[in-house]
Amino acid sequence: MSVPLQVAQFPAELRAVLHSEFALLALFAVFVLEGAMLLYFVPSELVVPGSLVLLGGDRAVVVVGVAVLGATLGQYALFLVAKRGGRERLRRARWFRLGESRLDRFDAWFDRWGPLVVPVSNTLLFTRGMLTVPAGFSGMDDRRFLLLSAAGTLSFESILAALYLGFDVVV
Repeated sequence: MSVPLQVAQFPAELRAVLHSEFALLALFAVFVLEGAMLLYFVPSELVVPGSLVLLGGDRAVVVVGVAVLGATLGQYALFLVAKRGGRERLRRARWFRLGESRLDRFDAWFDRWGPLVVPVSNTLLFTRGMLTVPAGFSGMDDRRFLLLSAAGTLSFESILAALYLGFDVVV
């Protein structure tokens, strides 16, 4: 039988950091990396619930807000790289890990459904952020991308927070 995480039993210094602005700054940095598709070692689906475990469910609105700002900024950075650098330059980048066949598939989705696929993909598991690159390749307007990206991220992170809070009430 596993014992649930008891933040109250953490050392006082660690609890102080978790309840300081440094925790939110660290969370923001994690989401910038996640949005830019550079956070390969942690599934994005676990970051908001994990943050709520550590920071407390009473900070859900703040956590979701930080997640939306950070992920949108990270996606915008990736969008600009795709928009300004183009497909070949991005494919040559060592940090870019999206294979040619998957990139072709997401390009086809964008071609078929247009810009509205950006918030939809940001709301879905396993496709989150994947339409950022085709949106950049298409030359989409920056403001439009930012609004659509933020809307999809808000939807995704709110769903995760609600699921965590609903589960937390049941347990």
